[in-house]
Amino acid sequence: MELNNKVAIVTGASKGIGLETVKLLVSKGAKVVGWSRSSPSFEHENFHHVAVDVTDFESVQNAYQLSMDKHGQDVQILINNAGLGFFGPIEDISNEEWQLMFDTNVNAIFYSSKMVIPGMKSLDEGHIINIGSIAGLNPVKHMVGYAATKHAVTGISHSMYQELRDFGIKVTCIYPGSVKTNFFDNIDAYTANDNMMRPEDIAKTVVDCLETHENYLPVDIEVRPLRPRGKGN
Repeated sequence: MELNNKVAIVTGASKGIGLETVKLLVSKGAKVVGWSRSSPSFEHENFHHVAVDVTDFESVQNAYQLSMDKHGQDVQILINNAGLGFFGPIEDISNEEWQLMFDTNVNAIFYSSKMVIPGMKSLDEGHIINIGSIAGLNPVKHMVGYAATKHAVTGISHSMYQELRDFGIKVTCIYPGSVKTNFFDNIDAYTANDNMMRPEDIAKTVVDCLETHENYLPVDIEVRPLRPRGKGN
């Protein structure tokens, strides 16, 4: 896809992978709408922020209408990046934390995708990228809720690509390992460090997927830090 003048929505756009994806898309000439609760510290003539709660369908509907009103054309790109996780023994995860993980990591993909797909079908063009996680492929202890939601992202992505490919719509799931972002701020067991991947590298992976030939469909992309524990002695 040629990105110049394409309209893209990026969820979770206020920081981390989402913000770096916004910046890279804008540099390619795309018209980008960032969806997040808080506004990012980034300004550009081709970037517009919409405050949205992606866990609430009415909020997503409103954000989509505002996005359409801003650009007056259908969306060709959706990056489902918003996500969060709570860590600990299963009996210590509260019902509210469990529900919030599913609302943010799973339901939000359904809500956002549901809004953009009709327009993509009418264009016979589109690309939806869902940000999964290595935790969904290789779960470990104390990540039961997060791993469950990211397993769901895989299932959603695989069903979506089979359903939408005949309409010219690509669906890709990207599975990052550890990335140096604010994701780890409230997790005692892990600390963001320089041995993790950079969010701008995940953003580049996203854009590389978008720029593939029209008949080339990347389905699953797994990325990891080369030396997660740093160089040995």
